[in-house]
Amino acid sequence: MENNLKQCRFVIKKAVEKGAKVVFLPEASDYIGGSPEESKQLCKSVEHSIFLQGLQKEAKQHSIGISVGVHEPSDDPDSKRIKNTLLYIDESGKITQRYQKLHLFDMEIEGGPTMKESNSIEPGNELLPPFDTPVGKLGSCTCFDLRFPEIALFAKRKGADIIVYPSAFTPTTGKAHWEPLLRARAIETLSYVIASAQVGAHNEKRSSYGHSIIISPWGEVLAELGGEKKDEPEVIFAEIDLERVRKLRTEMPLKRRT
Repeated sequence: MENNLKQCRFVIKKAVEKGAKVVFLPEASDYIGGSPEESKQLCKSVEHSIFLQGLQKEAKQHSIGISVGVHEPSDDPDSKRIKNTLLYIDESGKITQRYQKLHLFDMEIEGGPTMKESNSIEPGNELLPPFDTPVGKLGSCTCFDLRFPEIALFAKRKGADIIVYPSAFTPTTGKAHWEPLLRARAIETLSYVIASAQVGAHNEKRSSYGHSIIISPWGEVLAELGGEKKDEPEVIFAEIDLERVRKLRTEMPLKRRT
């Protein structure tokens, strides 16, 4: 986790140098365990997490907002599972928002990869209303949530300008579905979509697809990374034009019938 914090600091430094207002880090930025037991053993509360304490310090030092996916202990001390949460750290270093991943990635492909996130992660039960940030109102989702448009539609109804999907997508599903689903979420909500993604091998059992991406409310890919792990973390940037969001929603209001 110390090394992961070091990598995040590198990303934040690059963001600050370019004048970014908010930096978006992937799902499970603190660690990815090799087993449910290891994941639970590594899991720390905010006040005892070297990783989160370090990010809070960075946010305050550079006056920058940070969106980051991490693990947190279950509220039930007897639970064998932990939480997969998306936190927002404001420019003063305070954690102001917390979203617990709703949809868990359970997959068993014949002759292919098998993953049972529900073995180690407990699902959330609440939608987080969009909240104000220096780049606009943010709607919160995580990884597998992108397969379910209801959360994005909820965020749009509540005024979100941007919907975020921090992820650790598998290569198999990523090649088939990553970009089409993310572009669909942007198009159907006329929102910016920011999907920061883990990349490369984490351990013998687990690899991630990569391809961090930023998509306009018209569905255009504004910036994208590749799927190869580099010697140091890569960073992409985009300008968020809130007036464009307003204009598109006025010109094509998408009056949904329910």
